Amino acid sequence: MIMSVHGIHHVTAIASDPQANVDFYAGVLGLHLVKVTVNYDDPHTYHLYYGDPQGRPGTILTFFPWPGAPRGRSGTGQVTVTAFAIAEGSLGFWVDRLRAHKVEHTEPHQRFDEDVLAFRDPDGLHVELVTGPSGSGEPFQPDGTIPGQHVIQRFRGVTVSLEGYERTAGLLTGILGLRNVGARSNRFRYAVGTGDTEGFVDLLCLPSGPRGRVAVGTVHHIAWRTPDGDAQQAWRAELARRGYDVTPIVDRTYFQSNYFRDPGGVLFEIATDRPGFAVDEPADQLSGRVTLPPWLEGKRADLAAALPGLRGPAGRRFP
Repeated sequence: MIMSVHGIHHVTAIASDPQANVDFYAGVLGLHLVKVTVNYDDPHTYHLYYGDPQGRPGTILTFFPWPGAPRGRSGTGQVTVTAFAIAEGSLGFWVDRLRAHKVEHTEPHQRFDEDVLAFRDPDGLHVELVTGPSGSGEPFQPDGTIPGQHVIQRFRGVTVSLEGYERTAGLLTGILGLRNVGARSNRFRYAVGTGDTEGFVDLLCLPSGPRGRVAVGTVHHIAWRTPDGDAQQAWRAELARRGYDVTPIVDRTYFQSNYFRDPGGVLFEIATDRPGFAVDEPADQLSGRVTLPPWLEGKRADLAAALPGLRGPAGRRFP
């Protein structure tokens, strides 16, 4: 049975200093700080979510900030680039903005007939802004810091670096329902959905490339969209039937998750669109405070004492 994911749900990466992370993604890039919570598996650490003001799946980049953690290494067995969509005609604005904020970047270049602007965040994470189709829905207006015509719209895609790409390609096309839409040298592109607007995955084949090490400045995992719990149960059963070691379903409050590794070692997640980020805060007041799952509410005072002070957009203070 070939099912089909509905696109990228979120990408999660590892940062060092949480304040530098907020200053860059909410300040420089103008993304909305959707949710400030804790890492459920390490609750003395923040878990920061960025995206559009509603936290729609397909816009969400999240971080585990671990001050003092070692720097990772970008390499095979990893998502090595996260790409966001911007509108045609916005490239010049972003070159100027990155230059004004002293963010080193490449010269704009073309790939698969798209214009690409590549740079790194303060921890060295590879990020791209790509012109082209942005997916369904209206572009969002993150906090008003970026003119509406130039806002980052949603994910455009990711690059996955691998020693060999064929088995991962088989997973993408034979199980997750992506389509092979082209190749350039050692880069192989797979698209989500029936059109070209729900994003891509580029598999970059690097047989002699160094193996990646997941730590600060690297991606921890990529999550794929499925609508609800029933669909997720079907995904879990299908992945297990295909021989993947898939975890039980885990409650992440804002979505339900299970995890497995692709043949190249990349950690994949299946995440539900529902219930969404307004389940514990009003939709128009997201990231108004540090939110905690019910099983951690009794430890709020202790966690607040352990979490570093954080200044969010519009002067909001955490914890």
